[in-house]
Amino acid sequence: MQQLDDLAALSRRYGADPDYVFLGGGNTSFKTPETLYIKPSGVALATIQADQFLRLDRRALSRVFTEALPSDIWEKESAVKALMAAAVRPAGAGRASVEAPVHEAFDQAYVVHLHPALVNGMTCAIDGAAACRRLFPEALWLDYCNPGATLAMVVKAALDRERRERGRSPQVVFLQNHGVFVAAATPAEIAALYDAMIERLRQAYAAAGVATDLACGALDEAFMMARAPRVRTLLGSADRRAVVSTDAPYEPAHGPLTPDHIVYARSFALECSGAADDLERFQGARGYLPKVLNKAGQAVFCVGESLHDARAVAIAARDAGRVQQLAAAFGGARFLTPEQYGFIENWEVESYRRQVRSAGRVAGRLQDRVCVVTGGAQGFGLGIAQLLAAEGGVVVVADLNREGAERAAAALREAHGPDRALAVAVNIADEASVADMVRGIVRECGGIDLFVANAGVLKAGSVKAMTRAEWDFVTTVNYTGYFLCVKHASQINSKSGLEGSNRNGAYAGSKFGTIGLTQSFAKELVEDRIKVNSICPGNFFDGPLWSDPEKGLFVQYLSTGKVPGARTIDDVRRAYEAKVPMGRGCRPEDVVRAILYCVEQEYETGQAIPVTGGQVMLN
Repeated sequence: MQQLDDLAALSRRYGADPDYVFLGGGNTSFKTPETLYIKPSGVALATIQADQFLRLDRRALSRVFTEALPSDIWEKESAVKALMAAAVRPAGAGRASVEAPVHEAFDQAYVVHLHPALVNGMTCAIDGAAACRRLFPEALWLDYCNPGATLAMVVKAALDRERRERGRSPQVVFLQNHGVFVAAATPAEIAALYDAMIERLRQAYAAAGVATDLACGALDEAFMMARAPRVRTLLGSADRRAVVSTDAPYEPAHGPLTPDHIVYARSFALECSGAADDLERFQGARGYLPKVLNKAGQAVFCVGESLHDARAVAIAARDAGRVQQLAAAFGGARFLTPEQYGFIENWEVESYRRQVRSAGRVAGRLQDRVCVVTGGAQGFGLGIAQLLAAEGGVVVVADLNREGAERAAAALREAHGPDRALAVAVNIADEASVADMVRGIVRECGGIDLFVANAGVLKAGSVKAMTRAEWDFVTTVNYTGYFLCVKHASQINSKSGLEGSNRNGAYAGSKFGTIGLTQSFAKELVEDRIKVNSICPGNFFDGPLWSDPEKGLFVQYLSTGKVPGARTIDDVRRAYEAKVPMGRGCRPEDVVRAILYCVEQEYETGQAIPVTGGQVMLN
């Protein structure tokens, strides 16, 4: 149906524009005489396709307005929910948007409901109604009422009254502390109405001297580094710390402004430094822990159970702060009353929306733990990153090769869901680069749970022939690089840390040294509840380190004559496989099993754990 294609295109246009919606909010519909097509709950405007719109029988849906409903507010919501479910065609095809009856109440074929910040700067303002009458005399303003069944009845009654008294059906309806509905016969007319609305509001803000972009300061990175890890610990559960996304300082909303802000970021932010007693007082007063913590002029912390949740909180909190700033043009912000925001906090529909956001979340042994893998763009590191993500970890792919890290992280997100992987460029041999990496991870996630120091280099050659530059290259990366990362990390080492290696002295020596660092740092950091262990894998024959046709070790060892009698690369490979009692090289899954052991074993630190197929055994 062409109308649904047009509706989908219009929906994606607004859904992808943060000036009109945030976090997939808003709703769109098209109706024929018999059927209402509407975006279902749990589907984002930014990506919706024509075949995803839910079909509702209009005659069945209209029973919402004709049936006798209970007087109790929660019983009324339950009854309307049942009537909407009964109108879905085919039955059980999806959950209708709670606003479906509101869309049904309009005469026009197309209805688009959005929450533009520029609009809500007016709808959430003390003098919003007066401003609306002045700026949009042709529109209808409705004072705040609870969303859901109550809103549907209020809108229906208001539209019926306008038709009776003025002989017309309004095209634009502003909802106090909520958003705006625009209705028209065509998508082009919808777009024209929105364009004119936004332009008129921009002029009003300019005339009032109010900036339309959120005013932000400079992030205090020292404060962030000191506080974000503590916040995620204090706000986490018994078995898992929270994820904390840190934003540059701005003025968060001083109270609840709209239902969507409450759903994602709760009704109130905590103005504090993140101390435990501040959190306890807040929980005692509000009945829940905060999602947003503000330290004026230094940082805003946004907290979630996962990176996806924390980022959603940050988006909602910024939007609320922007709306509060814009409301200054119309007498300042009007916050919802305790009765009004209490309804949202306890509303089943919003509980369902939270469940939808959590649906499909990967469950695993590393559920939402922040896992960093250096050298994660290829080889062993990439294999490890893939398996950690499969165990539910939020994986940070850190690599000198930024493009490779980006590709790897994108593939992980494609396989495991949005916000499951990040990419960061790092040179582990450069202290400033390592510090930048850690700061970036702390800003995104609040801290690190597992650090896999996998990045390393190898330069084969006899001690008689190796140059000082070659020696420095290997030891700087493998030894000094480990030193720079280890205070945050569990170390992926090598079997070469357990025995010497013929014509590989720089590499083996660097790995022997890191075992000493592992033991030393394990003793030092145990008081900080940080475990430091080394995993010592056998040879990953299938990775580029060994199998690259130009620079791989098989090629190097063949050219240097390290394997007597070998004439081909296959000869070199077979020779090395023959050294392994289990007859094969080490694989990423072998290493990850050892990593998971280190994570889950609370009574183990300072160890070097061989994963070598029996090639090297502990003495």
